[in-house]
Amino acid sequence: MGLFDFFKKKETAPEAQEALDKGLEKTKEGFFSKLTKAVAGKSTVDDDVLDNLEEVLVTSDVGVSTTLKIIERIQERVAKDKYLSTSELNHLLRDEIQLLLAENNSNDFRNFEYGNHKPYVIMVVGVNGVGKTTTIGKLAHKLKKEGLKVVLGAADTFRAAAVDQIKLWGERVGVRVVAQAMGSDPASVAFDTLQSAVANQEDVVIIDTAGRLHNKVGLMNELSKIKKVMQKVVLDAPHEILLVLDGSTGQNAFEQCKQFTEATDVNALAITKLDGTAKGGVVIGISDQFKIPVKYIGVGEKMDDLQLFDKKDFVNSLFK
Repeated sequence: MGLFDFFKKKETAPEAQEALDKGLEKTKEGFFSKLTKAVAGKSTVDDDVLDNLEEVLVTSDVGVSTTLKIIERIQERVAKDKYLSTSELNHLLRDEIQLLLAENNSNDFRNFEYGNHKPYVIMVVGVNGVGKTTTIGKLAHKLKKEGLKVVLGAADTFRAAAVDQIKLWGERVGVRVVAQAMGSDPASVAFDTLQSAVANQEDVVIIDTAGRLHNKVGLMNELSKIKKVMQKVVLDAPHEILLVLDGSTGQNAFEQCKQFTEATDVNALAITKLDGTAKGGVVIGISDQFKIPVKYIGVGEKMDDLQLFDKKDFVNSLFK
């Protein structure tokens, strides 16, 4: 199976669906208990219900701007249908959120022709502690399981722990890791990784980068330098700049997304730790506000709990 075929494949396996349902449990519980209170004692969707619904969405970390869009759409439906019962609200809400996600990620990532690139180069960015290294390890595992040759580049050379973690994941998953001494030039690590990937005819290169946000200009310069150096080996690298965000941080994830999208050309998102939080609404808000496809979601600790994001499956699971 080629890389293109892997990403085209839809994860509808029962175990993947079960992991998704379980991973979103806390979000569902929080969301629906608030929603139940919002419509208590009401038979129709009136202004009070809409005000309460607005509060439910904002406090579920969907974000103010996205919440207002959803409320506006529901108001239009209420005006058109004249009478809308509160029991119909769940279905309506689910439909509107699905439509919103479909509009935002018009280029569904499973249709990107990844197969045109060998090696396919992914540069992973994100602050420390969001699950960046774990995401890299789990993604490498997923790709290797499909028969692809993967190599990891330990270009976060500012933390000894980061290099050690990548090496551990490499051993655990059974993929090669290119690393240098702590404090080495990150661009040099990226260059070596790509050069060896080309020489070994490997399919995918995943490059880790430092997760410091204290100076956006410094971050921008560093990421630009890594990109330029990689392009000396693979002309159009990186093909994907994947930003990893911790879903449990809620509004903080929005701020990180803003910082990183200003610093570099992020074209894919991975949202992790959704199983440990009631803030799963952040997926909807970030997707809407930044118009960048959410490609992966982390819904558990297990190796296979990094899933390809499917808009429809996600929303259906949320409303089960």
